[in-house]
Amino acid sequence: MSERQDVVVAGGGYVGLSLALALKAADPGLSVAVVEPKPPAALRRDGRASAVASAARAMLDRLGVWSSIAPAAQPITEMVVTDSRVGDAVRPVFLTFGGALEDGTPFAHMVPNAAMVGALLDAAMATGIGLIAPDSVSSFETGPGATRLTLASGRRIEAGLLVACDGARSRLRDLAGIRTVRWDYGQSGIVTTIAHERPHEGRAEEHFLPSGPFAILPLADDAEGRHRSSLVWSERSDEARRLVEGDDFTFALELERRFGRHLGAVRQAGPRHAYPLGLTLARDWVRPRFALCGDAAHGIHPIAGQGLNIGFRDAAALAEVLIEARRLGQDVGAFDVLERYQLWRRYDAFEMGMVTDVLNRLFSNDLTPIRLIRDIGLGLVDRLPGLKRRFIREAAGIGGDMPRLLRGEAI
Repeated sequence: MSERQDVVVAGGGYVGLSLALALKAADPGLSVAVVEPKPPAALRRDGRASAVASAARAMLDRLGVWSSIAPAAQPITEMVVTDSRVGDAVRPVFLTFGGALEDGTPFAHMVPNAAMVGALLDAAMATGIGLIAPDSVSSFETGPGATRLTLASGRRIEAGLLVACDGARSRLRDLAGIRTVRWDYGQSGIVTTIAHERPHEGRAEEHFLPSGPFAILPLADDAEGRHRSSLVWSERSDEARRLVEGDDFTFALELERRFGRHLGAVRQAGPRHAYPLGLTLARDWVRPRFALCGDAAHGIHPIAGQGLNIGFRDAAALAEVLIEARRLGQDVGAFDVLERYQLWRRYDAFEMGMVTDVLNRLFSNDLTPIRLIRDIGLGLVDRLPGLKRRFIREAAGIGGDMPRLLRGEAI
């Protein structure tokens, strides 16, 4: 016997949970379930951190979870960009950004993933969203009135709509027959947390090194008062594997060579992981009774720190399209309804994917003519206040055809 859900979201990360919560908050009568392969306790132990743009923060606030996240969040008060080699004694700063928008609010916060997902999980359970975990969608078959899902546990669900939020290597996207444009950068992103002697004062740093960007992102002090930052270190994949799998002493030496001593002595304060970096863009985002959302639709390089934020934009746009369709008495799984979401979001995600691809190719090399051109370009941007303001607004996720939730408005 199959159970019935109006919407099933496959993937219980921050994008999947925020989509489910947005739908349920706008229409409590809508039945929504989230299927997640990991147990909830594992989601709450995610040691990574993410940059949450101002618009995404407004969405989380409207969904009622930001107040739970805020104590763990660190405002970014300044951003500096350098372009140098690892062995350079001095790293000249070519570009600086103040961290505030025109109204004085930070353009972004650094948020521990565990705090963000934990708050979303608590809110989802409090609003009656069905959390099916640990479990996963093993297959589905789309019919005229519903999509029939079979879970790995054998459980069967009939859903009006299945939304795949299962990551850049989405299995459900493949099962739906949706092709992608994809290439590998030959880089991996090393992610870890570090502790340092001196406070960072909310400053984020992006050092463009020949092997890729080396980002130092400020975190709130821990319970013991230690000053901490999140590290996103792009490196050639073979070198990244050597560093992550090697001994702590070698990692500490290579870390200090790139990090420097401006914050005093540094040391690793969390586990280190390496993730392959590439560009993945889905050719289509929807099928009848099926939609992609977040990294399942677009996996981009972290050089601009926008992967999570365009995922939130997807969730906000899809929720708005579905709720408006439901209010008009339309079927939320109908292709013409889902096509509105695809038309709204696909070009924006494609554009961001191309921007991050060009930036990575431009800055992840050591060719002298290209270094000269890019450094002149950074210097010009630094001297043009209007252009800098535009960059800050882009980093804050403000601009374009924004969904209501990202403007802090109810659907």
